[in-house]
Amino acid sequence: MKKAVVTGVSSGLGKAITQKLLEMKFDVLGISRSVTCKDFNHPNFHPLQVDLSNSKAVEKLCKEYAKEEIYILINCAGFGYFAPHEEISPNIIQTMTQLNLTTPMLLTNTFLRSLKKNGGYLINITSIEALRASKFAALYSATKAGLKAFSEALFEETRKSELSITTINPDMTQSGFYDTLRFDVSEKENEKLLASDIADAIEHILTMRKGAVVSDYTLRSLHFGIKKKSIK
Repeated sequence: MKKAVVTGVSSGLGKAITQKLLEMKFDVLGISRSVTCKDFNHPNFHPLQVDLSNSKAVEKLCKEYAKEEIYILINCAGFGYFAPHEEISPNIIQTMTQLNLTTPMLLTNTFLRSLKKNGGYLINITSIEALRASKFAALYSATKAGLKAFSEALFEETRKSELSITTINPDMTQSGFYDTLRFDVSEKENEKLLASDIADAIEHILTMRKGAVVSDYTLRSLHFGIKKKSIK
């Protein structure tokens, strides 16, 4: 059974993607801070609790799993914080850069030989903010645009192998991502994406003819919508 490694599996996009992979008969190593077997209750799901925003924990993870044979790596874990840049604490800057950009690059570094040998898939989940410039999003956009640039350069670097590399850039998607933010997705169905939409995109990528690669996959809601939260 082919093995997939997915980060950020406890909720939102990571959880929906993991469920899709299990339905597709993959063996899944799911990584997050709090994940347990009960999150999926599936014999092919293997939880691994790691704080991916902690550099030492990530280095330990990479050393322990350096010889793991995998077919798919999906870097999904991440978080956002939106404010004037001068108001963002150094801790948030370092934590977001680690989780959104450095950790995916380290995991890719660890698993790349296996992915190339097995003719597998590397899928990095970025954001619509990787494609545009929005106020109060300089830090978040930088991490996601950096991950997108990393994916594109790596695609060219590994093109003589059978490895497929895709960047997925979702628009605002209903998930726990917005729980601590001052805004949320719209309540209207045609003004937001669902986590299942991104999971369906993953299925599309994995079931295409292997000779064709969707290297850049952007998902948008049909209409634009946003909900501002009341400040208490």
